[in-house]
Amino acid sequence: MSEWLVLAAAMAAACAVVLVITLLRQYRLNKAGAAEEDDAPETPDVLEYMTMMVGVVYAIVLGLAIAGVWEARSAAQDDVRREAQALHEVTQRAAVYPAGVQAQLRTDIDRYVSHVVHQEWPRMVAHNELSGRGAELLGAVRADIAQRAPANELETQAYQPMLDQVAVADDARNARAQNAGETLPGVVWFGLITGALVTVGLIFTLQIGRTPRELLLAGLFSALIAFLLFLVWDFDAPFGRSGTDSADAFRQLFASAAGPS
Repeated sequence: MSEWLVLAAAMAAACAVVLVITLLRQYRLNKAGAAEEDDAPETPDVLEYMTMMVGVVYAIVLGLAIAGVWEARSAAQDDVRREAQALHEVTQRAAVYPAGVQAQLRTDIDRYVSHVVHQEWPRMVAHNELSGRGAELLGAVRADIAQRAPANELETQAYQPMLDQVAVADDARNARAQNAGETLPGVVWFGLITGALVTVGLIFTLQIGRTPRELLLAGLFSALIAFLLFLVWDFDAPFGRSGTDSADAFRQLFASAAGPS
């Protein structure tokens, strides 16, 4: 299911629930001959203050959750860029090697990149894990460099920096494996969902009626809460919920191996 469709369904459902409950409540009161409640005294100041404080506390918690998952996603994207850039640097430094060595190194790197984007990435997004095949292909790149002794001064100068770049790519790959799972634990999600239900439920303590203005504000408020929860849910997956859009760093630097966006 598309993420946009999930968002639209969540916001529509939140609005519908609040509006239906409000209308049913008013209908029940009117049917029971309690229409005089419309003229009841205003909501006590203490209740309004408590409602405001609950909303403020939940807004702070929600803001911290959004900041946390956004920071985790940014760190994961930095690891992807670091991995791709390190491999690209290897191909550039290999220019001092003979054509045959360059071709072999480029072939192995392209094979690794193609595997990462087309096979490993969907598995990482769906199952939060990397494949052993990717590690083997990266090991082949390292072997291409390490198992060939430098033949001249230029190769000697490029030899160790190329191995260092492969090590950087390997470290970034390990970081990518660690960040593949969701960021927020289940207890945090329990708190966010419970807080959303309590915050939206407090609407009904303020003697909300069924005038167009009140219904509109109630619907917009519930839709806003649903949108913010969707934002947390979407950002909670550092590499996205579907597709390989987060692998764009590989596509930019290895267009032929990774394929189009």
